[in-house]
Amino acid sequence: MTNRTVYLDYNATTPLRPEVVSAMVEDFTLYGNASSMHEAGRAAASRVEKAREAVARLIGAPTASILFTSGGSESNNTVFHTMLLKGEGQQRNEIVTTMIEHPCVLNSAEFIKSRGVKVTFLPVDPDGKVHLDDVRAAVNDRTLLVSVMHANNEIGTVQDIAAISKIAKAAGAYMHTDAVQSTGKIPVSVDALGVDYLTISSHKIYGPKGVGALYVRKGAPIEPLIRGGHQEHGLRAGTYNNIGIFGFGKAAELALQDLDEYGSQTRKLRTMLRDGFLQLIPNVKINGHPREVLPNTLNISFPGAEGEAILLSLDIMGIQASTGSACASGSLDPSHVLMATGVGPELAHGSIRFSLGRVTTEAEVRYVLETVPPIIARLRAMSTIK
Repeated sequence: MTNRTVYLDYNATTPLRPEVVSAMVEDFTLYGNASSMHEAGRAAASRVEKAREAVARLIGAPTASILFTSGGSESNNTVFHTMLLKGEGQQRNEIVTTMIEHPCVLNSAEFIKSRGVKVTFLPVDPDGKVHLDDVRAAVNDRTLLVSVMHANNEIGTVQDIAAISKIAKAAGAYMHTDAVQSTGKIPVSVDALGVDYLTISSHKIYGPKGVGALYVRKGAPIEPLIRGGHQEHGLRAGTYNNIGIFGFGKAAELALQDLDEYGSQTRKLRTMLRDGFLQLIPNVKINGHPREVLPNTLNISFPGAEGEAILLSLDIMGIQASTGSACASGSLDPSHVLMATGVGPELAHGSIRFSLGRVTTEAEVRYVLETVPPIIARLRAMSTIK
C-alpha cells in the first residue's frame, strides 16, 4: 500500500473547488426559505437567482429557462415524464434515443416503453458515434422526442448534436441532450446545439452533489416530476436547496471562466497518458472516437487482464480510476457502452476509464505510466484469458 493518491475518476464526481467551498460557507448565513416574502427569504431568493444566472451563462441560455433539480437523473427523468404525458393518446408518440445513454435515460426510456410509447434505440459505430443516416431513418412524423447524450461518460465520444437536432426539428420533434459530461469541459451552447432540453449536474463541474439543472427552451412542453408547492414556477416542488444551488452557481461561474485552460491542460495530459500506454504496454485498445472525444477521458482495454483486478491493483498503489460508469459499478455485466461499440464481453471486462481533472499533473500521469505496465504484465501472466 502507498501513501500516494492519484485521483483519475473525475467523470464519476469532482471535488469541491476551494472557491466553491468558500462561497458556500459564506452563504450558510442565508438561512431563509427562498419562497418566503420576508427579508431573510428575499436574501436567499436573490442568491438563488444569482446562481441561476451563472448556470444560464455557462450554456448560453436565458436565465428564465433554467430549472433547478436534484441532479442529472432527475432532469432526464423530468423530460421523459413530460413526453409520456404529452404523447398520451396522440399520434406523435415515439421516442428516439441511443444504446449508449446513461442508465437514467435508458431506464426512463424502458419505463415509458412499458407504458405504450414506441422507443427506438439507435446503434453506434465502433468509435461510439451515432450515424446521421440512422437518425434520419428512425425519425418521422410520429417522433415526439430525440434524446442523444452530448458526450459519453464512459468513452468520451462527442456526438454531433447540432446535426441531429436539425433532423429532429425538420420532423417536428423535440430535441434533448444529456450534457452532464460535456458541460464545463468543452463549449456548450443551447442555441448552437439547437436543443429544446439540456441536462447539467453540479458535481461534475466541481460543485456540490445533490443539485443540477434542466434547460427548457421557451415553448417546449414541461410537466413537473415532483408536484407540490409553487417553487420553480410550479415545475419542481420542494424547498430550495439553498447551499447546493449557491455552490452550483459558483462552480458554473468558474467553469466558464476556466473553460479554455481546462480543455488545453487535460487534452495535453490525456495525450501523454494515451501515448505512454501505447508505447509501454503491448496489445491495448483505445475505446472511443480518436478525435471527437472529451479532452479529459481515456478508456482503454487491456486484453488478458480483468478490469476489477486492475482496479484493485491500482487502488493498492493509490491510483483511483473506474471500469466505466459509477452508476453501474455494482453490476457484474460488461459495459453496455463498450458492448454497443462491438467490443466483446471479455475485452469490455478488461477496460479501464481514466478521467482527468483540472488539478491533474504531469507527475501524476508519469506515476500512472510507471505503475500500470507491471500490473498488466502480472495479471496477464496469471490470467487464463489468452
